[in-house]
Amino acid sequence: MTKRIHNFNPGPAVLPLEVLQQAQAEILDYKGTGMSVMEISHRSKEFEAMVTDAQADLHDLLGIPANYKILFLQGGASLQFAMLPMNFRPAGASADYIVIGTWSKKAFKESQKLGIAKAAANLEAENFNRLPTQSELKLDPQAAYLHFTSNETIHGVEYFTEPIPPAGVPLICDASSDFISRPIDVSKYAMIYAGAQKNAGPAGVVVCIIRDDLLEKVPANLPNLLDYKALAEENSLLNTPPCWSIYIVGLVLKWAKGIGGLEGISKRNQTKAGLVYKAIDESGGFYKGHAKSDRSVMNVTFRLPNEQLEDQFAGEAKKRDMIGLKGHRSVGGMRASLYNALPVEAAQELVKFMKEFQQKNG
Repeated sequence: MTKRIHNFNPGPAVLPLEVLQQAQAEILDYKGTGMSVMEISHRSKEFEAMVTDAQADLHDLLGIPANYKILFLQGGASLQFAMLPMNFRPAGASADYIVIGTWSKKAFKESQKLGIAKAAANLEAENFNRLPTQSELKLDPQAAYLHFTSNETIHGVEYFTEPIPPAGVPLICDASSDFISRPIDVSKYAMIYAGAQKNAGPAGVVVCIIRDDLLEKVPANLPNLLDYKALAEENSLLNTPPCWSIYIVGLVLKWAKGIGGLEGISKRNQTKAGLVYKAIDESGGFYKGHAKSDRSVMNVTFRLPNEQLEDQFAGEAKKRDMIGLKGHRSVGGMRASLYNALPVEAAQELVKFMKEFQQKNG
């Protein structure tokens, strides 16, 4: 019997068991080709069908309108931090960024290297423990776009309703860590991008959903692999794509549709987060959540009374087959990542352990 543990890693993260089993079954012979997906040509009809199928499933899951392109690219979300201003911020123009945690701060700094970027809000002085209200945003009606990160994995805050940009300003979202975790209205966005390794697949591919009119703003003479329009025209096949990662994303999308779509996934995720937050809130202060409001459903961040207890907590949890609970090195504490593929039973086991640990050490 293959051993499976409770995987709370923040990314690369847990994948659905059914997906892993199907990939295992097909690893030597993908659909009668006599080859693995890792061996077939990206120009073959089998691989082109795989890309088309994944795009169609994502269209269905998110209800993506017809005037959007879906791309499967390389370089992760971090490369998009630079590609966005290169493609969508004209020379001399400015772009607005909402800075609510580590990843939005990285996106903002990368944009500043290439031109003018302004912080519409920056919550660093409050240690990124909440989101700014709409009235707190200092928005430029002439901005090339407004960028926000929908979920911050390190600090544990999440947007559940989109910030509203000024009329005519495109809204762009880094959705890496809550992608396909709940229904959203894609028509509100000019672009959504997400590294797959949290909710949608393995590391190695980033999913980009881009509205057609935004692609028309791409300047001439960008390097081909940094040019969204060129990449869209070749349907992500401008160069050899991350074939295996795209294949797994396709399997994850079918799995997501099979368990009730985004409505079913959202309900499951709310159940998991509710269990862990209840344990924190009812601990009498033994566990203290980092986020004061806007608490993330994906990443539950919390502290114990001291670092020694935190190390002990992580060590004992590992002995009980729960891994990935240490917080990011930049902030410390604990973090339980409750991504789509994590079973509800894992959250139940974590809560049981949290209560036992408090009884022994509280």
